[in-house]
Amino acid sequence: MTLHELKAQIQKSSGEISKDGYEMSVGELMSLYAADELIINPEFQRYFRWEDYQKTRFIESILLGIPVPPIFVFQLESGAWELVDGLQRLSTIFEFAGILRHPDGTSYSPSILQGTRLLPSLSGKRWQPTSESDDNGLDLALQREIKRSRMRVEILKKDSDPKSKYELFQRLNTGGSILSEQELRSCIAIMIDRTFHAWILELKNNLGFQSCIELSETAAMSQKDIELVIRFIVYRNYEYESNLDVHEYLDKGVIELAGSANLDRDTETRYFVDTFQILGAALGKDSFKRYDGTKFSGQFSISAYEAIVIGLSKNIEDISALGEKESIEYVREKVRKMWNKDVFRQNSGAGVRGTSRLSKLLPWAINYFTSEED
Repeated sequence: MTLHELKAQIQKSSGEISKDGYEMSVGELMSLYAADELIINPEFQRYFRWEDYQKTRFIESILLGIPVPPIFVFQLESGAWELVDGLQRLSTIFEFAGILRHPDGTSYSPSILQGTRLLPSLSGKRWQPTSESDDNGLDLALQREIKRSRMRVEILKKDSDPKSKYELFQRLNTGGSILSEQELRSCIAIMIDRTFHAWILELKNNLGFQSCIELSETAAMSQKDIELVIRFIVYRNYEYESNLDVHEYLDKGVIELAGSANLDRDTETRYFVDTFQILGAALGKDSFKRYDGTKFSGQFSISAYEAIVIGLSKNIEDISALGEKESIEYVREKVRKMWNKDVFRQNSGAGVRGTSRLSKLLPWAINYFTSEED
């Protein structure tokens, strides 16, 4: 690639983003939120999970005049701003001031601060006093000091490429974030089409799927089960690009499919349910564990998941046509034999790059699970 080509690509990509920015007072941001002119997607609030000490440290930073990172918003057609990045910071301020709302419209209970090393007297302090004699509420002077503090607001304007806000959200929240990669992906899905995200959650709760999945508590907390559903949908419906790593591929697939009129959710639901119904009956919790020739054991294998569910779902109609008992036995034997196949062994397990695994394993698996291939 020449330097000229690189500069042209930079100019093209940066030109797709129309941006502006300026400083605003915290009080102005509070007023915009109260007037529904600064929108925090209600479903994002499940990710508002700073601990009390983190909330206190942020309020402390404002009181001490310590600069805080900018927030990023997307300008909607109505002129209102949709929050793209800054959920924890703004939610902390709004909760402390008693104006943060739950998705159902009810208010959060105002938070109470803890003492810090620099400001131990913050302990027990709240925004409003409960009575005239209450010394734990901030007085008007401290409230005004918070309201007059300033934050930089970076604005992604409405004439930007619509996909740029999802790209911005993903980039701003990657690396050092308390959110997992799938939690970020869930936020992106909600931003594009919340019905898509709700559909993914419905699939995640399918009993057949649950009967095959055995995840650690940590994996479940980071939405690994939701990610597995996303992998099923994306692998089946969005062609893999060999230059993308796995998570970039999943991110791009969600952006393309979430708002797509070409994705037949009813058909995909049927494939998903049928796949895990047969797999659950055949192997249950052993579905994605290593088979050593005599028994299944060990931890969940993502390579096995990818090969089995894609290979099986792409051939589910032919396999189901074998009959109930025959299809169950067919799947059981196919999975057992898979662990001894050279292509699977060479492209699975530790040390195999995700890009290589997907480009080689997925097409092989589709062919392997046909009734003719053994």
